[in-house]
Amino acid sequence: RIALGATAAAIALFAVAPESAPLAWAALAAAFAQAARLVRWRGGATGAEPLVTILHIGYAFIPLGLALLGLSILTSAVPQTAALHAFGAGAIGTMILAVMTRATLGHTGRTLHADRMTIALYAAIVLAALARLAAAFLPGMTMTLLTLSGALWCGGFLGFAIVYGRYLTRPRG
Repeated sequence: RIALGATAAAIALFAVAPESAPLAWAALAAAFAQAARLVRWRGGATGAEPLVTILHIGYAFIPLGLALLGLSILTSAVPQTAALHAFGAGAIGTMILAVMTRATLGHTGRTLHADRMTIALYAAIVLAALARLAAAFLPGMTMTLLTLSGALWCGGFLGFAIVYGRYLTRPRG
């Protein structure tokens, strides 16, 4: 509850005072609380089941985004866009792909198991998010990293359409 409350406070402050010191400290507190929450879930123990591991990886972008948000207010070394991309490309993008793969398998009567191709799709999306974050910190490589990020992002979701599209257009397995 502490993690959720701290995060709600940071979101509320972001809505009314997006560059304020109170937001910076609230975001850092929320980042710490969300990271502690994630650690308690013991994500390291999920390595044998990538369908669960990817949810933990996607969730990890939330405390990262909160930390980047807080730091972006306290120091010019961290651009606020990094936080926004941690939330958008990292947390949301990764979680969407994770849920799409699991839901497709489950709702089409297939075994809830991530094969090598699914793991490759996950890797593409996570690497796309990391490349997008890196672009915010490496101005000399921005275009290269943005291109890489875009290619990985498109590859991950196009790969989903190709691999999982057949499950969605054929009778249940």
